[in-house]
Amino acid sequence: MARFQVRPALQPGVDRAVVLQAIKEVTAHCADTGEHPQAAFGDPDAYAVQAAARLVPADRVARTKRHNAVADAFGSALKRAGDIAGL
Repeated sequence: MARFQVRPALQPGVDRAVVLQAIKEVTAHCADTGEHPQAAFGDPDAYAVQAAARLVPADRVARTKRHNAVADAFGSALKRAGDIAGL
């Protein structure tokens, strides 16, 4: 169950509310049916991708990906500058 709680948070645009909604769905389903989370929802990593796609608005995902790309580019530029300066 721990992987079902952690993996959604690693998806772009996922915030606390989305994680809580995904956990609520898994927990409620398993409580109602008695199924094991992995038997009901499959691999936690694959479920995280599916839940994020279903619960996170597309514009938020796009905005998060752009933000991450800018942050990655900035980090790479800083690393190259440090390498050039011998830091």
